[in-house]
Amino acid sequence: MTDERPNEEPQLPSEQGTPGIVPGEQLPEPSETTEDATGRGEGIGEAKEVEGLSQGQVVWRRFIRHKGAIFGVVTLGLVALLAISAMGIGPIPGWWLWQDPMKPLTQVNQGVPTLTLPTWLGGPGFEVGEHPFGQDNIGRDNFAAVMAGIKTSLLVMTVLGLTALVIGVTIGSLAGYYRGKLDTFLMRLTDLAITLPVIVLGAVLGRLIGGAPTKFGLPLEVGQWITANMPLLLGFALGMILWPSLARLVRAEFLSLREREFVDSARVAGASDWRIITKHILPNAIGVIIVNTTLLMSAAVVLETALSFLGFGINPPNVSLGALISMNQSAFQTRPWLFWWPGLFIILIALSINFIGDGLRDAFDPRTKRIPSKREMDKALSRISPANAQEVAS
Repeated sequence: MTDERPNEEPQLPSEQGTPGIVPGEQLPEPSETTEDATGRGEGIGEAKEVEGLSQGQVVWRRFIRHKGAIFGVVTLGLVALLAISAMGIGPIPGWWLWQDPMKPLTQVNQGVPTLTLPTWLGGPGFEVGEHPFGQDNIGRDNFAAVMAGIKTSLLVMTVLGLTALVIGVTIGSLAGYYRGKLDTFLMRLTDLAITLPVIVLGAVLGRLIGGAPTKFGLPLEVGQWITANMPLLLGFALGMILWPSLARLVRAEFLSLREREFVDSARVAGASDWRIITKHILPNAIGVIIVNTTLLMSAAVVLETALSFLGFGINPPNVSLGALISMNQSAFQTRPWLFWWPGLFIILIALSINFIGDGLRDAFDPRTKRIPSKREMDKALSRISPANAQEVAS
């Protein structure tokens, strides 16, 4: 007996049913937000947030989200504003009463700081007084000296950073782009500069600059100019010995970038080497350059302090934070406030620049992923459909 059944035409794979889905029902389109949520480590939906923004805008957005970097910018800005406004800059005088940090004055309250804390911090009431940071043994105002020292340290830091930036980028870019014999020569020169002890070489250069008028019998005007511009000359000298690390990093970036397709396209289009270096490769290496320059500037603050403390850096009549600690080292037991304030501002400046460098590194490096917090995850999940949110959450 034959089992007769109606002839059924085979269904195509697209017409066959899918478990859990009614045939003929329109399938939901995949959610881009879900894909971003499961595939990106910088935060759910960040690709949507940066869509349509330029590279500079993306870097700025990442930078302002870095709390340490914002703390560094605000702190460094306030310290610089306080020092420059108090002691003036160039022909513009400052608002502080004592503009000459080396001028002896009458001691007030045996040189104890007149700055007092407010009552809610346990003090007798907030008051600045004539000498908020105290005085030394001959009555010189410590606040004026510290503010002048901050200006000097910031000047040395800026000049050092710019000098190391120009030398390091020039040598690193030429070595990485042209390679060959030029690369070998420049890298051996860089290796030689790295082997030299920085603190010893800086001390020698500082001593040569400071003693040049007497040793070489220079005219009085030249000696006075060197003495007045000692911070500028010291920053330039230190920048000429701290460039090797930046040069090696720039060279490594150029070796990688010169093999990219956009460089080949520019070369085929007839662009000169100068244009390829400055317009195509250098902008793509700017992240490494900026980050490492800020770290060099942070090291410059500590190096200048060490040299001035040893007597090989800034000397009177110029004032620096390290020179203040060196001049008052014999008064550590009797007048400790002469150490507290210069040391505090050295730490603040160095930490601020380090935090700024960390923020710039995270902003420029797209490989640096930030793990989103639970609040950000919940906020991102609320923007997608309930079904996809349950799938992502599981």
